[in-house]
Amino acid sequence: MTPVAVLATGMVTGVGLTAPATCAAMRAALDGFKETRFMNTEGEWVIGCPVPMDPPLRGLAKLTQIAAGAIRECLGFAQGEKPEAIPLLLCVAEKQRIGRVVGLDDRLLSDIQAALGVRFHSSSRVLARGRVGGVVAIDLARRIMADERVTRCLVAGVDSFLVGPTLSHYEAQDRLLTPKNSNGFIPGEAGAAVLIGLAGPPAAAELRCSAVGFGRERATINTEEPFRADGLVDAFRALRQDGGVSLNDADYRYTDCNGEQYGFKQDRLAITRMMRIIKARFDHLHPADSIGEIGAAVGPCVFGLALTAARKGYAPGRGVLCHFSNDDDDRAAVIFRFGEEYGKP
Repeated sequence: MTPVAVLATGMVTGVGLTAPATCAAMRAALDGFKETRFMNTEGEWVIGCPVPMDPPLRGLAKLTQIAAGAIRECLGFAQGEKPEAIPLLLCVAEKQRIGRVVGLDDRLLSDIQAALGVRFHSSSRVLARGRVGGVVAIDLARRIMADERVTRCLVAGVDSFLVGPTLSHYEAQDRLLTPKNSNGFIPGEAGAAVLIGLAGPPAAAELRCSAVGFGRERATINTEEPFRADGLVDAFRALRQDGGVSLNDADYRYTDCNGEQYGFKQDRLAITRMMRIIKARFDHLHPADSIGEIGAAVGPCVFGLALTAARKGYAPGRGVLCHFSNDDDDRAAVIFRFGEEYGKP
């Protein structure tokens, strides 16, 4: 498979309207949690992490501006490459999401291009895959860059859980974090993008993709099946089949765990089943601590956070495992390594 790497990032979140601002805020353990304009069934304001915009926008218009901001920032690092030569792989909410914004599939991509005043490569497309979409897009970018002979690709994601029907749905399932429910998440919204290019020399300051893997989970968060994290374990096993690497090659992990017990239990079960060596340290990081649940934007956001941490020297190591899970059975994982080949000191 064509070796690719993450070269640059852009972000628009509730703690920063650029990637440097967002990364600095998260490193400082700041958060953007505040009362929103939504009220729950008990008459209390829902706590969330909205992206501040002036003037205020809603729905598709807001998602368009959030995504366009992240993509615009990322395009600034494209080294003169014309947008017409860069495919945009846009990750959005899965189609079964309750309260999903109308127009994601047929309008969002064209609206973003209009907002930016550009036209992207004809291979551009929308990926309605939710949280696993970022890994799906990385895998697709590798194939497009090999088949279409392009040298750059944009992987972007945008999502919002601050939608009335969406909040009502998750509140009815007792999945929102409230003073009476500690097993829940804080809803957020964000846009993030990463610039993918052909991998350079082993010592280049880029986040090289070593392998991707996918799995299916029977015991999802909404079932009563016995839970062994089989889907994530299968995704980890697929990493070796794809790139000959395993969890032992990662020094820390970035995930989409959002505060719900299910995600953390799944992470520990899968790690315990697949880790073949004892690590003195294997840090577990998750952007939800600062910006809440951001759905389809979490993949590109995590990739950008890992790249920034590696370049600035505060990452816990060179190898990073990123894994993601949808509410349904989709599971995905990817391992990146910064600035060197596997097996080299």
